[in-house]
Amino acid sequence: MSLYILKRFLLMIPTLFGVMFITFVITQFVPGGPVEKMMAQIEGHGAAGEAASGGAGLYQAKQGLDQQRVEQLKKLYGFDKPPMQRFFSMMGSYLVFDFGESYYHHRKVASLVISKLPVSMSLGLWSFLIVYSVCIPLGISKAIRDGSRFDVFTSTVILMGYAIPGFVLGIVLIVLFGGGSFWNIFPLRGLISDNWHQMSLVARVLDYLWHMVLPITASTVGSLAVMTLLTKNSFLEEIRKQYVMTARAKGLSDGQVLYKHVFRNAIIPIITGFPGSFIAAFFTGSLLIETIFSLDGMGLLAYESVMNRDYPVVLGTLYFFTIIGLVSRLLSDLSYVWVDPRISFERLQ
Repeated sequence: MSLYILKRFLLMIPTLFGVMFITFVITQFVPGGPVEKMMAQIEGHGAAGEAASGGAGLYQAKQGLDQQRVEQLKKLYGFDKPPMQRFFSMMGSYLVFDFGESYYHHRKVASLVISKLPVSMSLGLWSFLIVYSVCIPLGISKAIRDGSRFDVFTSTVILMGYAIPGFVLGIVLIVLFGGGSFWNIFPLRGLISDNWHQMSLVARVLDYLWHMVLPITASTVGSLAVMTLLTKNSFLEEIRKQYVMTARAKGLSDGQVLYKHVFRNAIIPIITGFPGSFIAAFFTGSLLIETIFSLDGMGLLAYESVMNRDYPVVLGTLYFFTIIGLVSRLLSDLSYVWVDPRISFERLQ
């Protein structure tokens, strides 16, 4: 297995390099980059100043910026160097996790991302825990009662939830419970109240949980169907196998058959996705959920970075999250071996 892990790590290098190179080409050569945006802002301010001063200013709107000023802007953003030199210089800095400074926020990219992570971690981690804790028991119950009224009813409910987009459900929850047209029960803004630091420990915890009810509900309901049906189908497939009939013929109870034989085989497809889902829960963000509930997290940061052509944030976060994604995929593959000793990577080495 050690050789297999080494090969996977070596394959991560060209994968990471390719992802970064393609993204660099797209971001660096699309129109409306940081230099063009700054030129437009300066020209706009210059035109406004000229109109206010009756044309006596030094700026001439029709002529635009002089070439020397344009070259200064290019040097400021690093566009005075050839593209390939910029790319390899960027990758050299990224190797030591130096992601530079944001053009838009004027802060170090690393500190900016760290400041946004608590929101995304709260949403992702709670959604992850709720989905796994609800879907696995529900999927097992549906598999045992396949075709019953309970199975049909729960399938209808979770599929209805899956069909409703998260942001639509969020708006409905605000209208119903956020002081829209009905009840004013839950807060709508942020993760904590303004006086949170003045509260006791218990009050802080309750206040935090109270703020998380609506956004977690909106982001979780749509995810329940996939995991529930995956669990149900996995258990159904195992229940119908010959060894289950043999175990029952030997006089084992349904509980013994389910939890001593079926469970450890049927749970493999669910558990193997656990590492990737767990890691992703810490770093993913939902733009629409964060916007609706006024949460300043990774989703909103990603959107602002793309719209403002904030390339250090776009490329820096992409580099970091690509590494996280590659490592989580490796952990998911290795988990097959950890939970099922019948699987071996020896023949792949």
